[in-house]
Amino acid sequence: MDTIGAIPVFVSVVEYGGFSPAAKHLNITKSAVSKRITQLEEQLGVKLLHRTTRKLSLTEAGEHFFEHAKRAAVAAQDAEDAVAQLQGEPQGRLKIGSPMSFGRLHMAPMIPRFLKEHPKISIDLVMDDKPIDLVGGGFDIAVRGGNLPDSSYIARRLAPLRSVLCASPSYLKRYGAPERLEDLLEHNCLPFSYSNDIKEWTFSKAGKTQSIVVSGNYQVNNSEALRDAVLQDLGIARLPTFVAGEDIRTGRLVQLFPDYEMPVAAISAVMIERQYMPAKVRAFLDFAITYFGSDTPYWDQY
Repeated sequence: MDTIGAIPVFVSVVEYGGFSPAAKHLNITKSAVSKRITQLEEQLGVKLLHRTTRKLSLTEAGEHFFEHAKRAAVAAQDAEDAVAQLQGEPQGRLKIGSPMSFGRLHMAPMIPRFLKEHPKISIDLVMDDKPIDLVGGGFDIAVRGGNLPDSSYIARRLAPLRSVLCASPSYLKRYGAPERLEDLLEHNCLPFSYSNDIKEWTFSKAGKTQSIVVSGNYQVNNSEALRDAVLQDLGIARLPTFVAGEDIRTGRLVQLFPDYEMPVAAISAVMIERQYMPAKVRAFLDFAITYFGSDTPYWDQY
């Protein structure tokens, strides 16, 4: 039995969490996947996977083998990509991870346009606000906002990530608009719970920085849910402009303290550093940078 040929099957079983999803990914039958794994275990003389009716997990030997198998799979992909550089039209499957709100509002509308231009590429878009394991999850690209602490990855900037304070016109009519930053202490301020500084909002103006510790009766880990609360007159929230921009433009939300700037980060496409950038990845990056890439992306034009 060819151990090298079994590596992609084993890696797919682990990455996709079972024989059925791995079979779907590899476009083979579930029984073929099971047979391949059994043959691999017999050749190696160890059990790689614990199998139950509900759960599949790695044995200790399986964990060691998986670490090496992942690197082998990446090396094999690099070899394919090196050859693909000589081909004309980008092709193959792209697995892309994105935060939920940005993915739904902006990635999802963009991808069909990209696929119309590149019909030989297929995309698996996974939207999740939890951190993405690029290697373990088999991702080609992860879209991330904010700081990128892991230096083992490379990143391409897609757009600025700006935030603004917002409230609904009805809320402001009922409770009054804050005129000074300190007035926020008297308002129901709604934090985004995945933020690094959940209840401390920082503002800059003319080179001076001021922070306000706010409080409120509701926090949530999804920007669109936070936006919904603001639209329903619950309070004031710090929202990314890629969520709030359209509402500000149409008057459904009012931007507060427009003369102040809140901390600005970046929306980036993050990838594993590889010797060859696949043509499909390069095509997607070029398209996304053109689509989003501007100091004033379309969602900031209000």
